[in-house]
Amino acid sequence: MRNPSSLKQEFLKKWIKGLQICSATKEKMSIIERQKAIKLSADIAMASTRKSSTYWSHSLLANASKDDTNKIIINHILGNDDISKRVIFKKSSMGLLAMSQKSIRCKKIVTKSCKISRQRQLNFSPKQVEVDCTISKKGRKMISPISIARKLVKNRTKVLKSLVPGGEYMDNVSLIKETLDYILSLRVQVDVMRHLANASEITNPKTSL
Repeated sequence: MRNPSSLKQEFLKKWIKGLQICSATKEKMSIIERQKAIKLSADIAMASTRKSSTYWSHSLLANASKDDTNKIIINHILGNDDISKRVIFKKSSMGLLAMSQKSIRCKKIVTKSCKISRQRQLNFSPKQVEVDCTISKKGRKMISPISIARKLVKNRTKVLKSLVPGGEYMDNVSLIKETLDYILSLRVQVDVMRHLANASEITNPKTSL
């Protein structure tokens, strides 16, 4: 991870570029359109600061480029070097494809492991069964804490994959690394926005009644 100070400077520079092109393409915008333009410019600027080092930035740029209107903003933020833009988008598609293939392989391994596990359960002794479940006084099967913990981890991992761009294509190890980097980038984005908001309040204080 780069120095946060340099990241903030690069993000601010690229974010301003995005806002300028948004205002140039459409002079009169509603409040909702302005909010979308600010978020889009901020997200693209944030992803472009990570360049080709993360999968989430690839995914975010690839998803944004699906809209022809967004491509204008992306081209201005990334710069005028057509070669660098082709390399970034090529790496984006290749990265997502590689993650997708890796995810498929992981699912096949998990499926195979589950089949083996089911076969082994047929030969479990009573003591081994007690590890996974317990029997209550009424004879009902009680789920063990281990099974509950596994289900919680699975559900939370599913939610996390929906929050991180491209998370649905990542394995669990990559997801943790990408999430940490994504959080740090979001923090940079929030810090810059907070400083701008504070500066705006100082330069344009509200008049007291």
